Amino acid sequence: MMSQLLKHGRIPASDLCRRWMSSSCSRKTTVMSFGDGSHGALGLPSSIIGMGSDAYEPTPIPGLPPDVVTIAAGHFHSLAVTSEGHVWAWGRNNEGQLGRDPLSPRESWSEPKIVEGLNKVRVQAAFASGAISAAIGGDGSLWVWGSSKRGQLGLGKGITNAALPSKVETLSGEEIVKVSLGWGHALALAKNGNLFGWGYYSDGRIGNIGRELEISPLESNSTKLSSGEESSAIEAAEKSVMEAMEKEKDMPIIWEPGSVEELHGLKVADVACGLDHSLVLCCDGALFSGGSNIYGQLGRLNKDLGMQPVDIQFRPLSIASGLGHSLAVCHGASSEAIEDATSVVSWGWNRSSQLGREGPEDIPKVVEGLAGETPISVSGGRAHSLALTAKKEVWAWGCGKNGRLGLGSSADEVEPMLVEYLEGCEVIQAVAGLDHSLVLVAE
Repeated sequence: MMSQLLKHGRIPASDLCRRWMSSSCSRKTTVMSFGDGSHGALGLPSSIIGMGSDAYEPTPIPGLPPDVVTIAAGHFHSLAVTSEGHVWAWGRNNEGQLGRDPLSPRESWSEPKIVEGLNKVRVQAAFASGAISAAIGGDGSLWVWGSSKRGQLGLGKGITNAALPSKVETLSGEEIVKVSLGWGHALALAKNGNLFGWGYYSDGRIGNIGRELEISPLESNSTKLSSGEESSAIEAAEKSVMEAMEKEKDMPIIWEPGSVEELHGLKVADVACGLDHSLVLCCDGALFSGGSNIYGQLGRLNKDLGMQPVDIQFRPLSIASGLGHSLAVCHGASSEAIEDATSVVSWGWNRSSQLGREGPEDIPKVVEGLAGETPISVSGGRAHSLALTAKKEVWAWGCGKNGRLGLGSSADEVEPMLVEYLEGCEVIQAVAGLDHSLVLVAE
C-alpha cells in the first residue's frame, strides 16, 4: 500500500499521522530504544541495561501502554502518543520538557510518565527539540511546554517558560499537522499547506517573516577560523564564544508564529529542522533550505539568506534533518528501472559517515548502499542516520558511539547496515534523537 502512495507523489504529514494511527491502534505496539542513555532518553531501568546507561541493541521500554501509535525523539528526551491521545515522556527534564516538575528526582526522569496538563486534549502527534516539547490536538491546535530563551515556545514576547502545556494562541484557526523544532527555531505546517515560523531567526533559518535577515556571529566566526586569519585557534575560539555571548543579549527572535514570506502562494508538504538549518518541501516537488551552511547542509550554491531552492536533481517525497546534515527520500533517484523505486539522498556534515556515502558533501547525492530497498522515511541525529523501508526494516549508518545504531557495537558504519536485532519485527516508525534512537514495532 505504501508503494502505491509513493507512486502518486508525496505523502502529506497529516496523512502520515493518520496512517500511523490507523495501522497501530487496532494492534498492540512496543517502543524500543537504543543508544546513549545518560539523560534517561532510553526509558530503560538499570535492571535491564545494567550498570552502564547505554543500550547497544533495540530494547523494549517497560511501563508504556500497548497502544502507542507514534513516537518522537528530542535531543535528549523522548515522547510517545497513544491511540487514546495521551502523551508519555521521559529523559532530560532540566527545562521542564517532560511536562512534569523539573525539581522531581532526577532518577525518576528516565521513567515514562503521562504529560500533565493535556487532559482535555486528544493528541494526535508530538514533537521535540532539546529544550521543549510540542503536541498537536485532534482539532489541529498546537500545545507547547518546556523552556527556551530563544522564543521557541511561540507563546508571545518574553515568554521563555511553560511548566505545563500551553496553547499557541497565534495559530488558533489554523489546523496544524506537523511541527519541526531546531536549536531555537520552529516551523509549523498547516493542513492547507501554509507554513509558519518563529524563534531564533539568525541566518534565515525560518525564512523571511517581516524582519531583516542577519548572519549569526557563530557562522561568521566559523568562516574566519577556517580561513586561517586568526593567529591562534584558541584565541579565535575564545573570541567566538565572547562575541556569541554578547550577541545573545540582543538575539534576533520572533516570539510568535508568522507566515514565511518566500513561500507565499506555494503549498508546503513537509518540513524538517536541523540544529540551525531548515528544509521545506512543497507539494510541487520544490525543495527549499535556509539557515547555517557551515557543513553544506543547505545543499545549494546560492548563498542568499532565507528559504532558497536546493540544488537537487531528484524529486523528494519526504525530508529529515540531523544536527548538521540533511536527508530526503526521493523518487526516481535510483539507477534501477523500477516504477516505484525510491532512494535516500543525503548532504551536509559527514564527519562520522552520517551521509552513508562518499563524494561531495555539499551536493545532494544518492546513498547507494540502500540499492534494492524501498525507503519510506528517514531520520537524522547528531551524527547518525536511520531509514525505514517498505519491508518494515530499519537500516542505520554513521556514528555508532553508545550503540545508537542498534547494531550491537559502538563502531561507526560508513554505509547503511540492516538492524538485524529487529528481524521478524514489523517496524512502523524509526526516529533519531541526537545520540539515541527509538523504533515503534507492531506485534
